[in-house]
Amino acid sequence: MRRVYLDWNATAPLRPEAREAMAGAMDVAGNPSSVHAEGRAAKALLERCRAEVAEAAGAGAADVVFTSGATEAAALACAGRGLMGAGVEHDCVAAWTDGKLPVDPDGRVAVADPAGSALQAANSETGVRQDLPKGIAVTDAVQAFGKVPWGFDWSGAGMALLSAHKVGGPKGAGALVLRRGLGVTPAMRGGGQEESRRAGTENLIGIAGFAAAARASQEELARGAWERVTELRNVLELLLEDGPGPTISVGKGAARLPNTLCMIAPGWRGETQVMAMDLAGFAISAGSACSSGKVRESRVLTAMGLGEHAACAIRASLGPATTEREIRAFADAWRGAYAKRLKRAA
Repeated sequence: MRRVYLDWNATAPLRPEAREAMAGAMDVAGNPSSVHAEGRAAKALLERCRAEVAEAAGAGAADVVFTSGATEAAALACAGRGLMGAGVEHDCVAAWTDGKLPVDPDGRVAVADPAGSALQAANSETGVRQDLPKGIAVTDAVQAFGKVPWGFDWSGAGMALLSAHKVGGPKGAGALVLRRGLGVTPAMRGGGQEESRRAGTENLIGIAGFAAAARASQEELARGAWERVTELRNVLELLLEDGPGPTISVGKGAARLPNTLCMIAPGWRGETQVMAMDLAGFAISAGSACSSGKVRESRVLTAMGLGEHAACAIRASLGPATTEREIRAFADAWRGAYAKRLKRAA
């Protein structure tokens, strides 16, 4: 069997629609800020893309600020605001929040002051989804966007973070979506691009791919593709729980993304599992890709009270292209490796 990719939360494979749109954008020679015909053509493409991303996100075109990704969008949204947050937030938001909001054992966060807080729509490591309180200041919608019904207009959030490569667009493109009337302090100073909210010539090629991927992701969602992914995730969960040793399925008691499974095998370190599966031909992770390679336990699992087992978790994240044959093959390989590990430890 060819290699099996089960790390869609780290990055989704580039969609053919995005590839085609990016190739077309490469032929647009002008700078969107130039006033000549070539510049106006580039500007027209930029604004068409903005409208497409806005429509996919349930926002107005004027609400979308293009960035280099969700990390830059988080800095733009959160810097200097003194927001409260929880230990389950992605690093790009945790860097700007205090991390003190309480988290229950299923990964759900209680928010007392929405206007002074940031809360993710869904967690990248566990898939746990949050009920966003009306008026939440900032939400990280990166993982929810394109996988579950989500719209900025009805989310109640003041600002939201999006990332192109999580929905099959290119890496290095993203957006901050913000309510009309809200202002941000530019993190970079320079020209007046993006209504003076984000300086620097726009990455038109990446933005074109982002827009095409955002549109395609919503069409895919409307077709029910992620309902089938949920069924596959549930099958995989049962297969791993039926393994040769003890397991803990993280966040199983909460609403989760349709594709995400975080499984703990106590005593078997996550990075060891990832390496074993990589050698067997399967790409999984031991948590958020942005934290991979760092010798530390998962902040997310620690915040959920699983600190004792936080180093022994893996994440398998599926996509619409994942097949049942692939997940069954992965389950067989994982259970076989777990059985060998238990035998060595006996």
